[in-house]
Formats: sequence, C-alpha cells, structure tokens
Amino acid sequence: MNILFYLVPKNELVYIYDDYTVRQTMEKMEYHRYASVPIINRKGNYVGSLTEGDLLWELKRRNISDRKELEDMPIRQLKRRRDNQPVNINCDMEDLVMTSMNQNFIPVVDDNGTFIGIVTRKSIISYCFDQYKKTKAK
Repeated sequence: MNILFYLVPKNELVYIYDDYTVRQTMEKMEYHRYASVPIINRKGNYVGSLTEGDLLWELKRRNISDRKELEDMPIRQLKRRRDNQPVNINCDMEDLVMTSMNQNFIPVVDDNGTFIGIVTRKSIISYCFDQYKKTKAK
C-alpha cells in the first residue's frame, strides 16, 4: 500500500516556521486548537515538532509571565522534548505503523528532505482495522 493514499498534504496542514516567535506559534496553535505542530524551515525542510508541553515547560523554565517577552523569542531556541521522526515518501506501511506507535502524526519528506505532509495516527489505525476486517472475513 502506498502511503500517499493516507497523506494529508502540506497545503492542508497547520505548520510553523522555525523563525516564528513563541507568541506567533502560540497564537497559531491556540487558533487551530492543536497540541502539536510540525516545524519547517523557509527552504521547506522538516525541522521537528513542537508541542504545547514544550511551550509550557520553556515558559516555566524562563519564568515568563508577560506576553510581550514572547514576541522576541524565536521557537528555534526552545528545547523540545522529542521530535516526531519523519519517514520518506517511499516507506512501507509496516514502517509507518511502527513509527505511529510513538507519535500522533508522522511527518513525510521527499528524497530531498522537503516536508510534503503528514500521516495521522488515526488514518493508520483505520488502515489496520480495515486489514483486520479483511482477514476476519476470509
């Protein structure tokens, strides 16, 4: 099975650039109500992923209480607990399923490392369930 069938393309996603400020990032995540977003650079390469927890722990660590301070802080300076590991567009479904066990979305990159979209854990679970139903029907 080709993973392109499950790909949510970049133009349908919320993502952030690595030069965004913490304030820009927080406003975007709040508006779209996302707990985690992919980070890309201006060349379009996948850089990592940022979670609400990453933001909260950094604000606590820096003891920031004034939103004004967030306007000058680029997110590339934030410590991230863990980045969602990307897969290549040519990966097989088994690798995709294994990767999804540890992250809620899987970034997909092309052969040049350019971010092209994500595959959600929900779509992978749906795929696995469909495969299970097929084997039960036999």
